[in-house]
Amino acid sequence: MSLTPQWLDELRTRVSLSALIGRSVRVQKAGREFKACCPFHNEKTPSFTINDEKGFYHCFGCGAHGDAIRWMTDHQGLPFLDAVKELAAQAGMEVPAPDPRAAKRAEEQKSLHDVMAAAQAFFVQSLAEDQGAQARAYLASRGFPANVVKDFGFGYAPDSRTALKDALSQFPEAMLIEAGLRIVVEGRDPYDRFRGRLMLPICDPRGRVIAFGGRILDKTKTDAPKYLNSPDTPLFDKGRTVYNLHRASPASRQSGRVVVVEGYMDVVALAAAGISEAVAPLGTALTEDQIERLWRMTESPTLCFDGDAAGQRAAARAIVRALPLLRPGHSFRIAVLPAGLDPDDLIKQRGAAAMEEVLAAARPMVEVLWDIERLAAPFATPEDKAGLKARLMAHVETIGDGDIKGLYRRDLLDRFGALAYPQRERPAFQPSFQGGQRGSTPGRKGPWKPAPPPLSAAVTARMQAVGEGRPLLAAVLIGLIEQPQQIARHAETLARLEVADASLAALLDGLIDVVQSGVQPLESGEVLTILAKRGLRAPLANDYAGMRFGFLDGKAPDAAEELAEAVDLLVGLPAVEAALAEATRRHEAEFSDETFTEQQRLLQRRLALLARLGQMGRTRAGL
Repeated sequence: MSLTPQWLDELRTRVSLSALIGRSVRVQKAGREFKACCPFHNEKTPSFTINDEKGFYHCFGCGAHGDAIRWMTDHQGLPFLDAVKELAAQAGMEVPAPDPRAAKRAEEQKSLHDVMAAAQAFFVQSLAEDQGAQARAYLASRGFPANVVKDFGFGYAPDSRTALKDALSQFPEAMLIEAGLRIVVEGRDPYDRFRGRLMLPICDPRGRVIAFGGRILDKTKTDAPKYLNSPDTPLFDKGRTVYNLHRASPASRQSGRVVVVEGYMDVVALAAAGISEAVAPLGTALTEDQIERLWRMTESPTLCFDGDAAGQRAAARAIVRALPLLRPGHSFRIAVLPAGLDPDDLIKQRGAAAMEEVLAAARPMVEVLWDIERLAAPFATPEDKAGLKARLMAHVETIGDGDIKGLYRRDLLDRFGALAYPQRERPAFQPSFQGGQRGSTPGRKGPWKPAPPPLSAAVTARMQAVGEGRPLLAAVLIGLIEQPQQIARHAETLARLEVADASLAALLDGLIDVVQSGVQPLESGEVLTILAKRGLRAPLANDYAGMRFGFLDGKAPDAAEELAEAVDLLVGLPAVEAALAEATRRHEAEFSDETFTEQQRLLQRRLALLARLGQMGRTRAGL
């Protein structure tokens, strides 16, 4: 069986070391690491640390050290191959079948690392010689300090078709071609890929050179690309590689952030300004593999884009790529540079502090997505508005996580509603429930009323069904028909609801259209006539589960305010349910006093809302 170093590295990155060790040892979160009492020697004070980002454990007491595979062999007592098979099963990876050719390829890849190291040494040497004068002048013009030039390994590729081949004559030409350093063209002799370029090595997470990027220096060569990267090789997959990851990882553990910029020269410019936790993709939009690697460094990396149209398109592509992958606690923040400036320009003109201000002003993805789609097309006609809503909901549907999808939908629809419908005066949804008592509802007249006796579990379940689905909405719609003067007051709020039932959705749209058309009916009969002309009818009594809400009697003294309370419950109950689900998920994941308190607070809020819903229909429903 042949297990290549690349395959084993991928296995290690897919396994959460803290979760693996936590199955047999009690571990505790300690900042960005985990700690435990060492399982390899007796101790009372934890000195055993686990670092998921680096992928290793270490005991400061006995010196035990290793990765996931080492844990399975040293602690679980498994043979190496059995350890690999068990970890692969957990990670959902196929163990390579026995293949002598794979072993040969692994040996060849090891040799390719030697080729790349030799090429890097040649480029660095060429930069220091007379032929590298133009490259050195360019670096000086960028203001890169000598230590940055050295740390990033800048070099120079002579403007020659054979210079690299001659310098690396100890390696067969076939290896130089396989490493991407030489180009083969049918009918012509092979030649060096990089010629007359400032060279920058691209490294894997272990700091080994696996590819190169080259910037052209001769401005007269307008037919040549400004930047040229190595092609994909057995060592280099540009869709899986994040530039500068090996340097940014330790820096990000100090700063708690990762900054993702558009190109590797931007990374160097930020490092020269003291921002060492910057990385970049390699000429492509962020891929799924790159996103996962970034999330292993920090849960919310900052994507930094130029402020021009191209930067906006790049931001849009990054958001579209990230949406399906979002999971609780993991997202991106988006920072946008001033128009016409890249990171190097901004730092040179305004200093590193200006760059820090841009990064500090980074915004959540949902806000940037809203801005991009809002500005993508006109917003003057009903068709324009419907188009915006359709585009937003299409993005939402790509989100894989159900909770995040629901929260994105609510956030974007709230923004859409605030923009699409005129602002109308209505009381905010601020019911206050303390200690089982109902506080005053804004705008509601009359003396304070004590809360009803606690509801039974069966009645609570019934209230949940009434509040979540068709019944409460059906009752509210009848209430609006009975009190048509209240339609305008609640149209904006109701327009934001996502209604699954087609008949109720059509009825809701019909009532909102009554307001938008300028018709102000004063009698219920007028509303019913308008709806009938559109083929719509009012819900029947069994549509709202037999609940006899007081606001259904439009002539009751407090019918308008009770209707307003029902609208607030219609909007508020799903919001509390969503927040409670998220709080429960967090508590199950973290199990802290803070998450327990938040879960219980939301649980009490939910029960209070359900109790109020039951109180509204209790008298007439016989509850």
